[in-house]
Amino acid sequence: MTVTIDSATTTAIHWADVIEYPQTGVKRKVLLEDGNCRYILMSLSAGMNIAEHTANRNATVNVIEGQGALTIEGKEIVLESGVFAFIPANAHHAIKAMTNIAFLLTLSEQVA
Repeated sequence: MTVTIDSATTTAIHWADVIEYPQTGVKRKVLLEDGNCRYILMSLSAGMNIAEHTANRNATVNVIEGQGALTIEGKEIVLESGVFAFIPANAHHAIKAMTNIAFLLTLSEQVA
């Protein structure tokens, strides 16, 4: 599901309607895109790891439910409902799901 919005459009999404956990692995669902950002619902099954990588965009992680760990440049952040984390563009980062975990990943425009 991808919805493209403009500044004149209001969109509401209820988490209960869109969160789906895969039996194993990662499920990505682009919720909204505009000219500046991409908003992606990420759902990881318990025990899943996203290996260390970099991205050429600033990113935020806003945890909806579940528990995990986010490592940014070697610093570990405990992920649980209500945690908001910022990942600078080009920073090495990785995620581990301790339980099923869902979070909103927001990606900014590409950074040169």
